[in-house]
Amino acid sequence: MNIARTSVRVAQNRRSHPGTTDFPRVSGTLLAMTTPVSSTSSLRPISLPERPSVEGLEQKWSATWDAEQTFAFDRAAALAAPREQLFAIDTPPPTASGSLHVGHVFSYTHTDCLARYKRMTGSIVFYPMGWDDNGLPTERRVQNYYGVRGSTAKAYEPDFEPPMRGAEDGGAAPKMRDQQEISRANFIELCNELTVVDELKFEDLWRKLGLSVDWSLTYRTIDERSRAVSQQAFLGNLARGEAYQSEAPGLWDVTFQTAVAQAELEARDYPGAYHRVAFRSPTGEPTYIETTRPELLPAVVALIAHPDDERYQSLFGTTVTSPLFGVEIPVVAHRLAEMDKGAGIAMCCTFGDLTDVIWWRELNLPTRSVVGRNGRIIADTPEWILGTAGESLYIRSLAGKTTFSAREAVVAALRQSGDLDGEPKKTQRKANFFEKGDKPLEIVTSRQWYIRNGGRDEQLQQGLLERGNVLEFHPAFMRTRYMNWVGGLNGDWLISRQRFFGVPIPLWYAVSAAGEIDYDQRLVPSLDSLPVDPSGQVPQGYTENQRNQPGGFSADPDIMDTWATSSLSPQIATGWPVGDLADGTLGNDRDLFAATFPMDLRPQGQDIIRTWLFSSVVRAHHEHDTLPWAHAAISGWILDPDRKKMSKSKGNAQTPEGMLDNHGSDGVRYWAASGRLGTDAAFDEAQMKVGRRLAIKALNASTFALSMGADADGKLPDPEPLDVLVERITEPLDRAMIAGLSQVVAIATSAYEGFDHTKALEVSETSFWTFCDNYLELVKERAYGNAERITPEQSASAVAALQVALDVYMRLLAPVLVFACEEVWSWWHSDSVHTQPWPTTAELAPAATGADPRMLQVVGRALAGIRKAKSEAKVKMRTQVSAATVQAPEGDVALICAAITDLCGAGKVTGEIDIAVGDEFEVRDVHLISE
Repeated sequence: MNIARTSVRVAQNRRSHPGTTDFPRVSGTLLAMTTPVSSTSSLRPISLPERPSVEGLEQKWSATWDAEQTFAFDRAAALAAPREQLFAIDTPPPTASGSLHVGHVFSYTHTDCLARYKRMTGSIVFYPMGWDDNGLPTERRVQNYYGVRGSTAKAYEPDFEPPMRGAEDGGAAPKMRDQQEISRANFIELCNELTVVDELKFEDLWRKLGLSVDWSLTYRTIDERSRAVSQQAFLGNLARGEAYQSEAPGLWDVTFQTAVAQAELEARDYPGAYHRVAFRSPTGEPTYIETTRPELLPAVVALIAHPDDERYQSLFGTTVTSPLFGVEIPVVAHRLAEMDKGAGIAMCCTFGDLTDVIWWRELNLPTRSVVGRNGRIIADTPEWILGTAGESLYIRSLAGKTTFSAREAVVAALRQSGDLDGEPKKTQRKANFFEKGDKPLEIVTSRQWYIRNGGRDEQLQQGLLERGNVLEFHPAFMRTRYMNWVGGLNGDWLISRQRFFGVPIPLWYAVSAAGEIDYDQRLVPSLDSLPVDPSGQVPQGYTENQRNQPGGFSADPDIMDTWATSSLSPQIATGWPVGDLADGTLGNDRDLFAATFPMDLRPQGQDIIRTWLFSSVVRAHHEHDTLPWAHAAISGWILDPDRKKMSKSKGNAQTPEGMLDNHGSDGVRYWAASGRLGTDAAFDEAQMKVGRRLAIKALNASTFALSMGADADGKLPDPEPLDVLVERITEPLDRAMIAGLSQVVAIATSAYEGFDHTKALEVSETSFWTFCDNYLELVKERAYGNAERITPEQSASAVAALQVALDVYMRLLAPVLVFACEEVWSWWHSDSVHTQPWPTTAELAPAATGADPRMLQVVGRALAGIRKAKSEAKVKMRTQVSAATVQAPEGDVALICAAITDLCGAGKVTGEIDIAVGDEFEVRDVHLISE
């Protein structure tokens, strides 16, 4: 192999520090010189810290940001600016019941990174915070915390003191039977008390994490404005026919005594057993069905098989009688019957599962419900059983019993009658649970309120599917989850709940002279009277003594589902006007609403696409004929070591306080920002340690780099304009570093614009470590400028390049390392890094144009080879080198030669260094001068 060789002799300068070097100009080209930093520039009043630390930065800068209103929303500027200059975020209001968990930290950090980026790019960021404090989670926490439960039968006690405080936090929560019953009003007071306490804790934690929300823009989903907005939206739905009331079968949680919506379902495995039971034809011939719920035999209304099932063709159109009860029922066909499941023929009960509801509705079957709201078999013997052989069985063994006890009684009776074929066979069946419940749901008939959501209206469904096509999902594949949910709906949105702490249904009903409630004669409040509580207020034209009296009125007893209010978070936050009330009343702000709605971004978790995201789309579609926002950023889940989703309900969620204390907020934010949108991430404290090290490196490297421009007392001159500094950067290695940094800026900017905070962090972090490991080491001798062979212009180039690089790196990393970057920035600036403009390639162009960013990598590699030789020889890095050979591909040789002074200075090369052209990069023949 022919190797072209270039020798560069380096003469030792004995008047400089040991190891500093001079070298001839490469290719005889003189680099342009600029004026060095003026020695008369004024000094900042503080010195660089001797030992910078990340400890205490959260408290220091959180207090400063709060005092200086660093992240305050400028309403006047927003109203005067064009819409594209605003960026409005519909921040998820976390459930204020207990504590936040690591999943909140993960997803809220993603949003905050983007908010900070948008602010730095010139957007006026509208970044409010809400608290979702109404609904079942709050009620459960209050029950467990205070040892109480609400009751409509109890009277209000003005000076009520709960039997306990903090049971849930200090030990086992009391069982429901041990909870003291208190009035609805007293219960609501305790809900308000505890949620306010929890919300203050949440805010403290969010501040510690460094969320850049405007803390003056907060709301509670139970506050006066939220209740008024929620009630106004409902009345609008009612007036347009989008809300309706219906007496119909619905899912019911027997523990919490409330209806449950389809979006709140969770299918879980539940132990059961198949029972092979005989139904008899008039001639006594048996038809066997297999059921896991024999206790519902009194509720059978039909046997159903698939129309193509040849086994049952002769039975279609005939009748059979039910075992034990002898009720005559039809045998009919329906496409949802599964030929390959069990016997292929099923009993339809009203109601055992959701398929029963479909059969009941589509086949126009009678209603024969036997399970009540309390989860027990109803006490009164149903009329269709009266006079049958099973009447005594029902009265004696079923009435008032739990479904479990009733099942045992029915099975025993079937054995005795001979209608049970064999013994039950154990199985695991899928049962519907309320996502927050512990027992399978029952299906009971009750009067409930619904909002149309396309589940029964094909035209509306298509409209909502089209909204999903227009909405920009990040990542894009999350759109499929929305589309599948909307396309698979089989019923409207059930919004009424039989609970206490929530937004009341704002209606009363007229009571007839006979004392019957007329649900069709609704008494509607005026919009300017909202919010109202029908249970404590009276409709216009009535008096309190007419409540529940003949000729009087009756209040709707229910509250709205919590999603019915939080689905309006865009309207609540942006000041959507309530009724005809003046601006400022109840937070009305017509100008702000016009400027910020539809909002720009909805960030949220993937598991609530079907609930919060979809319900928000439904409300905006009905009320405003638009989407509520342009973008939806969907975070993944946090997984525990067993790769299971972390959640408070499963008891495997980590709380954030310890993480923030152990690893610092910047370390935790780094871990969170390392997770891409839509991608599940492992809970990884090792990654948090990496983030903490990066924050510490930012402090230490910045102290070192800035010290090169400081005076003897460690004080820095006032910062010069960036364009002035950039013009001063003339040396090849400095320009190469700036060229590489310019590429990083371009990539990071593109990543943030594409909602990819992770890529922006990755490229910025990688470049920063290269800057620290290579560039700082290579230029420190020149930056100090205390050798005669180094001109003031060369030194000034290095100092300027260091300051420009730190300026840019701190801005690039500021959305993630919010505290460390602010600390560094404060050492030589009087303002906040978070109010600075995002770096651009244009501001670096004068130094970057024409430079090869590969130079830093190539020369850094050569320096690494020299240092490796010292390590292998077990000598100190300051050991001088009398000779060395660097072999590199032809294209790299010129890059090395152009930066030979910096290479020799960093490597302590005082003798001759040979630059050889070869296929492989290699540093060899390193001769060390023994000390």
